Amino acid sequence: MSVPAGFDELIHPATRLSVVSLLAATEWAEFSFVRDSLSLSDSALSKQLHTLEEAGYLELHKEGGGRNRRTRVRLTDRGRTAFEGHVSALRAIVEGAATAVPTTSGAKR
Repeated sequence: MSVPAGFDELIHPATRLSVVSLLAATEWAEFSFVRDSLSLSDSALSKQLHTLEEAGYLELHKEGGGRNRRTRVRLTDRGRTAFEGHVSALRAIVEGAATAVPTTSGAKR
């Protein structure tokens, strides 16, 4: 089975896929909301956000300073397009596997 168009190796790891999935459902999200929703440490989330930001998949906006510093994050258009393509590719993989598996009588589903 070949890899379908749209499959994105950068988004595919579970933690990044979870981050992008969460961000796809909103315009902007607070760093703390993403961290707490996914049960990640600050450093683990920061690393994933940095990787996605370098790829142009998300935008970080920092405001305030010191203890009042807030970080918000959102998917860019490029990130949203990559996520949608990846989801389509995953669906194609699942659907392809479902049609390729024979039933116990040997006939395909």
